[in-house]
Amino acid sequence: MRRTVCLPITGAIVFSLSCSQSSADRSAAVTPAAVSQTASNQPGARVQERLLREVRHELVMLPFYGVFDNLSYRVEGDTVTLMGQVTRPTLKSDAENVVKRIEGVERVNNQIEVLPVSPNDDRIRLAVYRAIYGHPNLSRYGLQAVPPIHIIVKNGNVTLEGVVANEADKNIANIQANGVPGVFSVTNNLRVES
Repeated sequence: MRRTVCLPITGAIVFSLSCSQSSADRSAAVTPAAVSQTASNQPGARVQERLLREVRHELVMLPFYGVFDNLSYRVEGDTVTLMGQVTRPTLKSDAENVVKRIEGVERVNNQIEVLPVSPNDDRIRLAVYRAIYGHPNLSRYGLQAVPPIHIIVKNGNVTLEGVVANEADKNIANIQANGVPGVFSVTNNLRVES
C-alpha cells in the first residue's frame, strides 16, 4: 500500500500541515469509514494508517516548521520518504530524526530540499507574507499556529502551497503574490477544501 502525504501542514493522500487536522482529513478524502474499509480489505492497512497519522503528527510538532517551509511525505510499507523545501538545514535533519523514532519505520529517505540562503529571497518571503496575510479576505488564515498558506521562495520564484477555503481565496493569494516587487514568477499550488 502506498500513500503520499503533502504537508504544506500544509499531506496519493494529501495532507496540509498548515491547516487544522479536520481540514487535512477532508483534503485527503480519508474518512473513518474509508480507513475501516481499507483496513478490512488489505492486511497491514491499519499499520499504514497509524504510520500516516504518526508521521504527520511528528512533522507538525517540529518547533521550527513555519509558513516559509513545505513538508510532504510518502509511506510505503516501513519506508517513509520525506519531501518538500525548508529554509533551515536543521529542520531537514530534525524531520528525519523524529520520523526515524516512530515505531514501525525502518527506513527514512530524506529528499527535503534546503532552500539557498539569499537576502533577496528573505525580503520577498516577508513581502509576500505581508501581501497575502495582510489582505482582508485572507487575514483569517494568519490566526492559526502554522498558517495554511505556505510561501516557498527560491531565487525570486514563489510557490504557494497549502489549503484555502474557496477558489476566490486561492485567486486572491495568487494576485497578492504576483503584486510583490522582485517576484519573477508565482506557482499557485493551493488546494481548495472540499
